[in-house]
Amino acid sequence: MATKYSDLELAINTLVTEFHNAAADAPTMNSTQFQTMISKQLPGFSKTVETEEGLGQVLAQMGVQGGQSISFENFWTLINQQAVQMFASSHTEKNATNCGCLLQ
Repeated sequence: MATKYSDLELAINTLVTEFHNAAADAPTMNSTQFQTMISKQLPGFSKTVETEEGLGQVLAQMGVQGGQSISFENFWTLINQQAVQMFASSHTEKNATNCGCLLQ
């Protein structure tokens, strides 16, 4: 019998898989690969990294130094920041009965 994975396990698998796809199965990716991945997988966020200035700010927030490759840990920092923002926005109503997550 095949193992049934939870939604959370599948979501983590998707993050890892998409990173590997964008990085051509390398342990890190360059900024062009990163921008391409963001435009495909996070289109709502992609406008942030369209300019060199915006890209530089996002990379700095992820802990990436100038010219440095982007690791999964750096990418995870971005995902963490986005998830925290989504979580905070889902709790704007005091007595919400269900999650108002933006992706529902």
